[in-house]
Amino acid sequence: MILLDFPLYLMETLKRWCSLCGCIIVFMFLTTVSKGLACEAPSSPQCFKRKAEEAFYICEWSMNTTESDVTFDLYFFDENFGSTNTTWYEIHEDRLIKTRSVDIWVEAYVGNSSCTSTKRSVTLSQTVKYEAPQKISISWLKNGLKLRWAAVEQNSALAEVRFQRHDEHHTELWENRTTNTTIESSMYQVIVTNMSKHSAYRVQIRHRPTQPRNPLWSDWSPVVMVPAELERSPEVSVTTRLVNGTRRVMLTWKPMPHTASVGKVNYTLKDTQSSRGCPCEERTHHFKWNKYTTYISYSAANISVIARNAAGYSPPAIIQVPAVPAADLKSCDKTLLNEKLNKQTCLELYDLQDGDSRSENVITLTGRKKKKEREQIRESIKDYVRYLYFEHTCDGDRKPRTVKRCLFYKKEGVPLREPQDFTPSSETDHSVDLSWKAIPSVDQRGFLTHYSLCRVKISSQEEHKDCQNISASLINHRLENLTPGTKYNISLAGVTRVGEGPRATITINTQPKKPVNGTRLTELTLMFKLL
Repeated sequence: MILLDFPLYLMETLKRWCSLCGCIIVFMFLTTVSKGLACEAPSSPQCFKRKAEEAFYICEWSMNTTESDVTFDLYFFDENFGSTNTTWYEIHEDRLIKTRSVDIWVEAYVGNSSCTSTKRSVTLSQTVKYEAPQKISISWLKNGLKLRWAAVEQNSALAEVRFQRHDEHHTELWENRTTNTTIESSMYQVIVTNMSKHSAYRVQIRHRPTQPRNPLWSDWSPVVMVPAELERSPEVSVTTRLVNGTRRVMLTWKPMPHTASVGKVNYTLKDTQSSRGCPCEERTHHFKWNKYTTYISYSAANISVIARNAAGYSPPAIIQVPAVPAADLKSCDKTLLNEKLNKQTCLELYDLQDGDSRSENVITLTGRKKKKEREQIRESIKDYVRYLYFEHTCDGDRKPRTVKRCLFYKKEGVPLREPQDFTPSSETDHSVDLSWKAIPSVDQRGFLTHYSLCRVKISSQEEHKDCQNISASLINHRLENLTPGTKYNISLAGVTRVGEGPRATITINTQPKKPVNGTRLTELTLMFKLL
């Protein structure tokens, strides 16, 4: 088959050589000729600097060949600059003629064959070609897509951006935009407008300098996949379970929309307990699944879940986990506030404003903090303020556990206010029902030991005050043994271990004693006579 491709005179010559020297020579010759025909000329070389201030020029070319033993000679104004087995060559500018036009070309050698590129006339002065943009970061803005990559020089560049709406078969047409870059923090950046945030794209960038007289476009960057904007926070479902002093919190959520998931979507989970280092210091969790199980102590916590793709972040999904309710919490008999804490212990004090254990005014004290910082935290604890006190520990399994809960005052005082809405009802000739609202915890300024309930007869010349103690847990009481038809001043005050607070006062009138009717009086008289 190979012989059919040769001219007739060559065939006759081969026949004579074959009869004289044997057919082996023919095959050797055929192999050499075939190699010569396989040498395809390389492209004309292009020479440039990577930056305007660099002293070296790079000359590069291309060649379509599968051979592995190809070498090249670069010629510059009839001077051979040497051989290389790469498709580029680096030359110091002092060896080159830069201010006038000269011819450059490349000769390729494949085995015993060679082929030469076409000559190119160039003036090298201020010919600059940047490297292709790499490590491109992307983010959606209100008015378009923001692209950032490392700046080659301090001067702005001209950028060409081409983009294609992403689909499975890449059938959409490419669009091109050319614009000047701006520079911020040594990064080039451009904003491409009129792109849909709800769509995914394939994007490429090339750039060129603006200052040199002979700028060249860089090669195109690798294709960057741009997912749609993550507009909504994850829709999170939560299940909690108490497990031996800790809470197992299982979170699941729906996958993000398909266009926003191009490339990949990762998730970040944070909780306010660990972010404060209380007590197991695992500040942030990163993962790629749409479910996660974490552990928190019995105190209140906020958990946030954020979706993240190459173009940005979703709004956070905030899950509020209240403190585990505890009935009849007692005052703290002892705390670790003035003790030396180990690194696995954490104390939390929640400023209880009207019983709200979700208050953001939480004080955290851990053994990881320095001595001076611990002292400052202790000083921040206020007098006369009720705190919900927690002691947590971090076990060997890295799960936070709550080992103590109680109510705490650094210093107690007397109540600032009287019981609220102190009201009488159902008065009789000898009793009255009393009701009231508890003093708000922020005004109690200490633990209420009891209420002091006092009564004074206004009509009495002595005006003797009769007082009794009532349980601090009550909000109503029936006051008995009153004198019929009498006017009373009745007062109620909350009492702490320090003393009594202001009194709430009301005035009541007991009903007159009911008269005994005639029939009943006759019966009583007869009974008396019989006796």
